[in-house]
Amino acid sequence: MSFLGRGPVAPSSAGPLSSERVEAAIQEVELVTDVFNRIVSSCHSKCINQRYLDGELSKGESVCIDRCVAKFFEANKRMGEKLQTMGAAAG
Repeated sequence: MSFLGRGPVAPSSAGPLSSERVEAAIQEVELVTDVFNRIVSSCHSKCINQRYLDGELSKGESVCIDRCVAKFFEANKRMGEKLQTMGAAAG
């Protein structure tokens, strides 16, 4: 299964490595990396005090990060659904 849940890749359908498949895999890794970096940047600035007073996250910071990440994924999910709806209406 791919990182983004695009379905399982059966070994029998894998076939030889093609430049298209390699490029698709590279794009997928870049997409996952971009999403991860945006989550880290956004949630870090919102949830973590700029003065590091402790080596561990406080309970408040942990809760804030959990909520921030959940909201980020919920917003991405809703945006994807909206874009699919708009694409279906246009097509």
